[in-house]
Order: sequence, then C-alpha cells, then structure tokens
Amino acid sequence: MSNSQRKYILAIDHGTGGPKSAIVSTEGEVLEWAFKEVPLHVEKGGEVEQDPDDWWNAIRNTCKQVIDSGKVSVDDIVGICNTSQWSGTVAVDKDGNHLMNSIIWMDTRGAKYIEKFYKSLIQVSGYALTKMLKWIKRTGGGPTPSGKDSIAHILWIKNELPEIYNKTYKFLEPQDFINLKLTGKYATSPVSIQLHWVTDVRDINDVKYSKKLIKGFKIDPEKLPEIKSSIDILGPLKNTVADELGLNRDVKVVVGAPDVPTATIGSGAVNNYETHIYIGTSDWITCHVPYKKTDIYHSLASIPSAIPGRYIIANEQEIAGGALTFLRDNILYHKDELLKEEAVPDVYKIFDRIVKKVPVGSNNLIFTPWLIGERTPVEDHTIRGGLYNLSLEMTREHIIRAIFEGVAYNVKWLFNYIETFIQKWKIKENPEIRKGGIIIPDLNIIGGGAQSDVWCQIFADVLNRNIKQVQNPIQANARGAAFVASVGLGYLKWDEIQRCCEISNIFTPNPENRGIYDKLFKEYLNIYKIMRKPYKRLNE
Repeated sequence: MSNSQRKYILAIDHGTGGPKSAIVSTEGEVLEWAFKEVPLHVEKGGEVEQDPDDWWNAIRNTCKQVIDSGKVSVDDIVGICNTSQWSGTVAVDKDGNHLMNSIIWMDTRGAKYIEKFYKSLIQVSGYALTKMLKWIKRTGGGPTPSGKDSIAHILWIKNELPEIYNKTYKFLEPQDFINLKLTGKYATSPVSIQLHWVTDVRDINDVKYSKKLIKGFKIDPEKLPEIKSSIDILGPLKNTVADELGLNRDVKVVVGAPDVPTATIGSGAVNNYETHIYIGTSDWITCHVPYKKTDIYHSLASIPSAIPGRYIIANEQEIAGGALTFLRDNILYHKDELLKEEAVPDVYKIFDRIVKKVPVGSNNLIFTPWLIGERTPVEDHTIRGGLYNLSLEMTREHIIRAIFEGVAYNVKWLFNYIETFIQKWKIKENPEIRKGGIIIPDLNIIGGGAQSDVWCQIFADVLNRNIKQVQNPIQANARGAAFVASVGLGYLKWDEIQRCCEISNIFTPNPENRGIYDKLFKEYLNIYKIMRKPYKRLNE
C-alpha cells in the first residue's frame, strides 16, 4: 500500500510516567511520537496521586506535537485510541470535571476498607473464603488486600471524603477519563472496569455488571459507567478538541483498553499461550488463555482481553524499570542542595555499558525490587527493597548490575507460576509436552526495559528461556492501541496482527551462567521468607 493510500491512528499511551502520543499506521508502523513527563504525588500513609489536568495537558501537547510534525496528512488520520495506566480512579461530576486528584494504582489507603470487607473467621491468604468463592465464581478474582484496586479507592473516598463521593456522577478509570475528555461520553470496557471486581465475566461474550457484587461493596451502581466493547466506536472527537489539535471533526474515537491488555496485542503474542514480558516502571507476564481460571494464592486470574470474547492472565509486579529511575532520581542525581544545579544525563545507556563489565551475579550481591510492596506472586504491601550481601570490595557498578538481575529474579518468581497456570491446558492440547517439560519456550519482550540488550540477555539467562526482543519495544502500547482501533474501524483483522510485529533480536540462555543464577534465585526466595515478618513489623 502506498503512503498516499495508508491510513493512520493517533495512539495515546498514557503511562504513569506520562503520556506518549504517536502517529501509527493501521498496520502498526510508528511514524512519529512524543512524550511528556507528569509528576507523581507521593505522601506517607500510602497516598499516591496524579492530577488529571496534568495528564490532559500533556496529552494535548504531545498530540499537537506529532500532528504538527507533518509526517502524515491530517486527512489520513482516521481514528484515535487511548491506552492508559490501569487500576486508577477519577471522580467526576456531571459536567466531566474531576473533583480531586486521581488515586492511581500504587495507592494503598483503601487497604483498611478491604480488610474490613474480608473480615471473617475463615481466611485464605488474607481473603474471606466464603466471599472470595462468590467473587471468583462471577468475576474471576476479588480486590487485593493491598488496597490498590479501583474498588478500594472508591471505598476510601466514600468513607474518608463523603462530600466528594456524594458529588461524584461517575467513577472513571484513567482510560475512561481520557475518553471522556476526547468525546464527552462516559463509558468503560469489560477490560477497564475489571479491577472494580463488580462484573460477571463467566460469559466472556456478554460481560455485564453483577448486582450482587455491587451490593456486596455497598456502592451506588449509578456511579459506574456504561460498558462498551474495546473495539466499539465511542463517538467522534469533540469539535473543540478536534479544532485545537488540528484534526478533522469526523475522526472517530475507539474505546480501547488499559495498558496491560493493549500491550499484549502490541507485543504480537496474540495466540493462546504466546507469552510476553513487559518491562516498564512496573512489569508483568501475560498471554491469552482459552478458559476462566483463578489462582488465589498467587494473585493470578483469567480476565477479559481487549480482543472481545477472549481471556488474558492478569498479574502485575509493582517495580521493574522503576528501580533504575529510583536509583537515578533518589540516589545518583537527587535534587538536594549539593546537586541541585547538576544536569542529569541519559543514565540508562550508561547503566547498560556499566552492567556489561560486571561479572554475572554481581559478586553474589542480591537486590530485591520491592520498593512499594508486591502484588504477584505474593500479595504483600509491606515488603521493601534492599541490597543483600553488600561488602567493601563492591562498587556502584555491582549495585547497578544487581538491580538489573534482581528485577529478573522477581520476574522468574512470577514466571514459574505462569507456567503452572497454563500447564494443564497446554499439555492437553500438545501431548508431546510432558509434565515437567518446558511449557513456555520463549517470550516476547516489550517496554522501555526491552531496549536494553544486556537486560534482555540477563532475562534469558535467569529464566533459561529464549527472549524475543520486539522491534521498537517501547512503542508496544501505542502499537496495540492502534491495532485495537484498526480492527474497530475495519482496517485489520486480529489474525493479521502477528505479521505486523517484527522481532529485532533473539537472546538465548548462556548455559555457563546457569549455576550462578539458579543459586542466587534460590537465595532470593529465601530472602523473602526470612524478611517478610520484619518488613511487616516495620511497615504495617
């Protein structure tokens, strides 16, 4: 297809660090993109918020930047699709104005209300057994004790800020708030609303609100938005927004989905059991699966995919690349009195060069990336990060490599349970795979961390699996949003997506590193077993 015939999607990848806006062809080619950072407001007591005005202003600025670049004619931009951070809450009034900052996915203030919800004589991993059975049957899971799910945010607002709760017309996910700003319409998708834990997903082709679950949380059902499919056209762009951005007024906004399910599509791993790792601020491992299933002990569950009629495995680990950002901003280049005038270089490329020089295993130094607790494969909001086995002969070079490796150990911890989750299904469909064999032989890798060749090799070595580096991995979310819009607008079919995602490199495990990484991973698990109780005493 010639450039004059091609059509394009304005894709918005609205992450925690800030939005990336991109011009993406209907077949997934990213032509232009722009990013703008937005601040994070963190306070003691578990408060983590962002200002929705900061989101919207950054989105407008980055959208204008890529549109004004002139890479494509505005007449060829046919749709907009947003993919946002997940498990956040924006309280808005009838005029679409937000009533407070957004409570985002890191916030734990609602934990005490989830604890109260689960209070029972019979508990399993902090969950009330009888309630969880009711919730798992209908929606596949339930709110985590950490208080980081959207429903926990709503319960916190209801109890702590009743005047805000009463004024709220709709509680919206960040995904749905941006769609409101684009179209003026209040809506959600089966994927976006999932972490409210109030939908019945037993019939994946007809996801709807459950009156029993909503009643169980004692929230007002009218404060929840209408459910639409991820590939539905929500409406045309608002005239005021179209005029400000310089787009045609008939540009269509597709509902889309939050970051995890959209990245799954943008990774190119769209068939059942094809797996990807995302390494951004946080990380996850997921794949499509054919059935509904829940592993309550390790916080894994089948939930709706952005591909209508299908499930993906839900999970997330709180910190991955965020550990490197912490190192940069809070230790190496903290804006204190001594360094306030010092410019911050592009440290990530410097980190890569340093890590290559340090011996595998970092002289047995182990880093745990639990800087804000953990979700999977353990639900524990009181554990914290640390450096173990630090000694005088070490330098910051050892610490930096240990951070890279510590994130990989954490991913392996989760990966082992992902393989177990799908093992029975995959062996049944592939009898040549024996129990105890390799269930997932390779994984696509995407996100900002996937740009690091040395990190990709560390993942291959630690997981003992082939790691397939997706081309332009940092744009997987935007590419996935564009694919969702392309299908919704009729330019692409789901089974055509895999050919649109190229693999730039394949990293194979180095058998010489097997012994050291297996030993250190075993000790990594021991650190959690030993330290979880002291961390609980310190941070509860």
